[in-house]
Amino acid sequence: MRRLRLALCALVVMSLGIAPACAQSYPMRSIRLVVPFGAGGGTDNLARIIEPLISKALGQPMVIENKPGGGSIIGMDAVAKAAPDGYTLVMTDTSIAVNPSLKALPYDTIKDFEPVSLLATAPVILVAHPKVPAKTLQEFVKLAKEQPGKFNYASGGNGASTHLGGELLKLVAGIDVVHVPYRGTGPAMNDLLGGHVDVMFSGIAPRGRTWIPARCAGSP
Repeated sequence: MRRLRLALCALVVMSLGIAPACAQSYPMRSIRLVVPFGAGGGTDNLARIIEPLISKALGQPMVIENKPGGGSIIGMDAVAKAAPDGYTLVMTDTSIAVNPSLKALPYDTIKDFEPVSLLATAPVILVAHPKVPAKTLQEFVKLAKEQPGKFNYASGGNGASTHLGGELLKLVAGIDVVHVPYRGTGPAMNDLLGGHVDVMFSGIAPRGRTWIPARCAGSP
């Protein structure tokens, strides 16, 4: 099976939020960055890494706020309802593209947000608790086929890349494992370490890309 590579994080801002701010020498105050997942996950970790760099580049502090739940919907909705002034941003993952096909949303993904930058990509990997008698992916697939429905897998939430990775494996390998969504990969990892779930699909430290923050929309 090919290594699964999915976009891990994208930075988005409310529609038309940056342009009005440019006339006022944006930014003139602190910027709120909402992470719609729990602390300790891949998206949160990346936010913590780039925060001091962006704060220094823009000359204003960037304040990170975790608002997990609903597979990123709670945090995304908070940003959609914030003032469209460029001072409230959200860092999310592939759930921004997947959630509209999974459920009714309290916001319009296309109309309420404007993409700013792709920050990183990372593979989705499968990790298991030591109680699972499998050392390789092939061994796990064999176990799951022999005991359909016995094993479960944790993810960072419905619609997240870690959820899609699990569903893709189920489809390709023809296995039946139960999905257990969490409010971020951090809480999911805690339960995996505690043996409360069998395996987990998770991102790994993202391969960074050079990112130069633009002070105004349309800047080169």
